[in-house]
Amino acid sequence: MDTTFVKNPSVPLYLQVKNTLEAEIREGKYGADQRLPSERELCERFDVSRMTARQALKELERDGLVFSRVGKGTFVNETKIDQQLRSLTGFSQDIQNRGARPSSRVLSAKIISAATHLAALLKLLPGAEVVELSRLRLSNETPLCIETAHIPHYLCPNILQNDFSQESLYRIFERDYGHRLGRAEQTIEASLAEPAEMELLQMTPPAAVLRIERLTYNQQDALLEYVTSTYRGDLYQFHLTLQ
Repeated sequence: MDTTFVKNPSVPLYLQVKNTLEAEIREGKYGADQRLPSERELCERFDVSRMTARQALKELERDGLVFSRVGKGTFVNETKIDQQLRSLTGFSQDIQNRGARPSSRVLSAKIISAATHLAALLKLLPGAEVVELSRLRLSNETPLCIETAHIPHYLCPNILQNDFSQESLYRIFERDYGHRLGRAEQTIEASLAEPAEMELLQMTPPAAVLRIERLTYNQQDALLEYVTSTYRGDLYQFHLTLQ
């Protein structure tokens, strides 16, 4: 039993354990990606039941301080990424600006025929060719976001010849096609993650996510892409300055 831990009969035991671990995380005793003690180890340290230890870890996970890996344990989350909504940037640039390493896993990359709703969004005729690129976006190998971009094919022919697990889409827009970003319209909505999203983002239920829709225009004000993104709510937040 931990000699620094004194039980308080007026506070639920799981909450006392949770608060102690949270304080240690915030003080730096456990760093980002470091594994917390197992349920058995917590039982021994705090002289509590397995159910109490498990509930304490679940509360830490609900607060976004930790995440679990099946068969491996519970690990400390990185500090939330705070994206400033002042300028138009892409995922890769946002992560690099914070000194981390962005990477992507391509989930699908293909040419599709625009259905009525998508054609209307992209200001195309129904059936027009559209590039559909879906990727899992990561920071230092931690999955943060599922992102699907739809791009009018006529604006960037043969773009799928690129390796989007390594290259930035926005960099390719400018380098290969001369499309510099002009402006964007973006909406943000809070939601619960669906089972497939939880699996890709390595989250446990109930898991909060931020759903983003963005229409991006180039410097000639031509609609360049329609993007839908699902961000981990425990690791990502958006910051907007209003004047």
